[in-house]
Amino acid sequence: MKLSKEFKIGVIVIISLALLYWGFNFLKGENIFSKERIFLAVYKDVSGLNKANAVIINGLNVGHVRDMYFSGNGDSRVLVEMILNDPIPIPKNSVAKIISSDLLGSKTVEILLGSSSEIAVSGDTLNSEIEASIKEEVNRQLQPLKNKAEGLLTSIDTILTMLNGLFNKSNMDNVSKSVAHMANTFENIESTTDNLDEIITQQRGRIEMIIKNIEAISANLKNNEGNLDNILTNFASISDTLSKAKLSQTVHNLQNTLNQLSLITERINSGQGSIGMLVNDDSLYIELKKSSRDLNILLEDIRQNPKKYLKFSVF
Repeated sequence: MKLSKEFKIGVIVIISLALLYWGFNFLKGENIFSKERIFLAVYKDVSGLNKANAVIINGLNVGHVRDMYFSGNGDSRVLVEMILNDPIPIPKNSVAKIISSDLLGSKTVEILLGSSSEIAVSGDTLNSEIEASIKEEVNRQLQPLKNKAEGLLTSIDTILTMLNGLFNKSNMDNVSKSVAHMANTFENIESTTDNLDEIITQQRGRIEMIIKNIEAISANLKNNEGNLDNILTNFASISDTLSKAKLSQTVHNLQNTLNQLSLITERINSGQGSIGMLVNDDSLYIELKKSSRDLNILLEDIRQNPKKYLKFSVF
């Protein structure tokens, strides 16, 4: 059977179109002969993610991003379609996280496998998450330092305000006076020190003599250490003797004697007994005074009239 020229051209065109479709999908990273699964994820911001960027699980490339577009119906969120070529099970609560794949800012979708026992099927929408950018991470790390710096600046401002109030004209005058007083005090101390040096210089000989006397006393005490021990021993012996003596009995007897003497004195003062009557009755004093006066009269009369009382005879 002879094929017509048109049939041959049609077959060639079909084969060419098939190869073109396969090559186009191959360049996009899609394999039309493999069993692929499509998963969706919704993001507020795709953060530089592009079509054909890799999709990885635990660092292994398992697919790529096929398409990205707005969700529609006035929703500004971006819907990302991901094709997975690997048959690994994807739990329902897995997270599709956009991360940086290198320092140049290239993006990759990393699927963080969840722990759910329910497995997602092709066409399901996974949870989404976006890795913080380097700028955001730096800002997050620097935020505590920034807060501390702001607090430090506030403290410095407060201190400067206090210092400004402290070093006003009135306080500065007081500080100047205080410094002047301190300078005078130091001058007085220096003058006193000079005077002490001068006194010590003038009295050096006397101080040396005093020190020598102290050394001599110390030497005497050391040389008479035995005598001092004997003296202390004698004191101890006397103390023991006194402690053994009947001091309490002696003191008791003395107390009784004093009590009796006090009683006698009290009886004399009250006029009891001969001594009490003699001390307290003034009649005896009056009589003695009268007798003394009469005796003086008699002696005066004898002196003036001796013949009246004395008779002389001559042989």
